[in-house]
Formats: sequence, structure tokens, C-alpha cells
Amino acid sequence: MKDHPEFKKMITTDEGNIYVMPFLLGDEQLSVVNGPIFRQDWLDKLNLKVPTTIPEWETVLTAFRDKDPNGNGKKDEIPFYMNLYGDFDLNHLFVGAWGITTDFYNDNGKVKYGPIQPEYKAFLATLARWYKNGLIDKDYASITDAKLKDNKILNNQVGAYSGFAGSSLGRYLTLVQETNPSFSLVGAPYPKLEEGGANPLGQYTNPFTGYGAAVSAGAKNPEQIVKWLDYKYGEEGHMLINFGIEGESYKMENGYPKYTDLIMNNPDKLPMSQAMAKYFQSGWNGPFVQDKRVIEQYYTIPAQREAQKTWAQADHSKQMPSIALNADESSKTASIMNDVKTYRDEMFNKFVMGAEPIENFDKYVKTLESMGIEEAIKARQAALDRYLSRK
Repeated sequence: MKDHPEFKKMITTDEGNIYVMPFLLGDEQLSVVNGPIFRQDWLDKLNLKVPTTIPEWETVLTAFRDKDPNGNGKKDEIPFYMNLYGDFDLNHLFVGAWGITTDFYNDNGKVKYGPIQPEYKAFLATLARWYKNGLIDKDYASITDAKLKDNKILNNQVGAYSGFAGSSLGRYLTLVQETNPSFSLVGAPYPKLEEGGANPLGQYTNPFTGYGAAVSAGAKNPEQIVKWLDYKYGEEGHMLINFGIEGESYKMENGYPKYTDLIMNNPDKLPMSQAMAKYFQSGWNGPFVQDKRVIEQYYTIPAQREAQKTWAQADHSKQMPSIALNADESSKTASIMNDVKTYRDEMFNKFVMGAEPIENFDKYVKTLESMGIEEAIKARQAALDRYLSRK
């Protein structure tokens, strides 16, 4: 708490209580794990640079469509593989170039809902043009199985997509390079609206997302349980939870806890994530503070580490903190947001696919207003005000 005074505000309720022994991301580096990814070998083949603006993205995706970067003589490339949740709700790709999100965001203490902002119309119009011009996977709306995405990427069809540095960028490199050594991926920066424009928004996970441990009222020996949980936040417990047993799963080298081959090159051929889970907890969550030296070693491929550095350059200032709606706010707005989200998703697809003309955007906004979006904004504004007033 002394090193990170902001953590106390995050884990304290609006009433001033702390109810959990929290899981906390102990460094900014742990909060950025997802972003846009390009086929570096395709860029090299076409003599293109990694795009940094929306217009540059359009130029690169058009080249992927037209210039046969996979070299099979067929026009079967998918320039951009798109997913509503992963690309936009999670990491604010493209939409963040307009300084908004596809959900609620915090604009200098004022809560706003991105999908009713004028900038959202420009974002939708851009995607609609890309979809019409064949720059976006035509099947994006119907694909819910992750294996279908795997197949398209592994079959040398996809030029760009967004994903995690570990389970996506690193995994695909490992799977493909054995049979296709030229296959390479690069983490791209979140694109700006234009050269010299404002820094775009990007993916960011709050240090505290609500996970933690608590002791039930009926627990036996509650004091001993609390002592055991508290141990994980001390130096000794921190090292045990994040790195395991010294001399077995890690060794200290120049003050750095370096994982041994038991983790990095497991003799039983366990994937690194499974080897980590066998000897310590930090690969997942629980009542402890995750150490950045975990992810520094988990990302074994240089492209993963470089991607994370690139993605971290995005703006995270509009990220909503982990606010808490009270019972009244929650009951009044839960059904509103269920309907709003369903309608937002339905209309997103209609606008992008051209089934609904973008000229009807104002009508769409009025429908959201009639559904009660302003009441939902008001509830979250009250919750944000309470959060910001926490001590």
C-alpha cells in the first residue's frame, strides 16, 4: 500500500470497508497484454511498414487484399480478422483513435457512453467501408468458435488481427514456424486517427478487478486463516506465490528470481503455463500481488515482449475504474443495459455490413435514449463520484 497508495482506493468500498484479500497486478506492465498484430512477413514481402494511423491501416489492408502476400495465386487473403468483443470492447482498437470506447468511459471525471457519441458514427462508417471493400472477414459476425480463427490464421490467410501476447501471438508463432519458418508476427501500435493526432486508447486491465479471498462468518480459526492469507503479501510469501521454491523452480541471479528449466523447459514436456501452475499460483489469480518478473519470463519470444512495449504506449486515462453500483442503481439499470447491449451489438453488425445505412445513426441514438441509456449513465456517474471521493 505504501508503494501503491492508489490500491487502497481500488479495494475499499464506497462505505470505507475492505472485504477481500485482493488479487492485484503489481505493475503497469501486467495491465497491458492485448493488442493489434500483423503478419510481419507479409509486410516485408510487400515492402510495407507497420501502420500507425487509420489511413495507413486501410492502405496496408488493401495491399493484403490485392497483392497475394500468401503467394498461393488465389485472392483468399483475409486482410483483417474482426471480433466485436475482443477488438473493440476489450482493447478499443480503431474506436480508441476517436477518443471513445464501445462502452462507458471516464472523460476527466464525466461518464460517457461511447456508442451514442458522434465519433462512434465515424468509427462505424470506417468499418462499413472496409467491410464493403473486402478488408474485413465477411464471416466475422457468425464466428464464435475460436478454432475457426485458429484455422484461418494457421492456414496462412489472415494478415492482421488482435490478440494476447501469450495465447495468440506467441502460440501462433510456436505452432506455425516449425512448418513455415518465414511466418512472423509483430505487435502494432494502436492506430491514431491521423499522423500527429492524439494518442489512441488501448487495452488496459485495472490493477484490481474484484478478485480476492474472504473469510466466511462460519469459518473455524478465522485468525489463522487471515494470517495465512496475509503471509502471501509479505516478502517471503510473495516470492513463494510468484516463483515457487528457491533452488527448485527458481534461482536468484544478480537479485533477479530466474525460473529454472523445471518451468522454462519442463522435463515432463509440460507447457510453461502448466509447469507454472504445478509449482506456484502467479499464473492465475488469488489473494496476492502478481510480480512483473513473472510476465517478463512468461513471454519467452522477443516479439511478445516488443509487442507489449508497443501496446503500452496507448492512452489509458479514460479507463473506467472498478466502480460499484449500489443496490438501487443496479436494480434500475441491469435490465436497461441488457437491452442496450443487445441492440448495440445488433446495430453494430447492421451498420458495418450495410444492412442499415449510416445515415440512420441519429435514429439509432434516439432508440438507445428511449431504452434508458441516460439513466444508466447517471447511475455510473454517481458510482464514479463515490469512487473518486474514496480515501
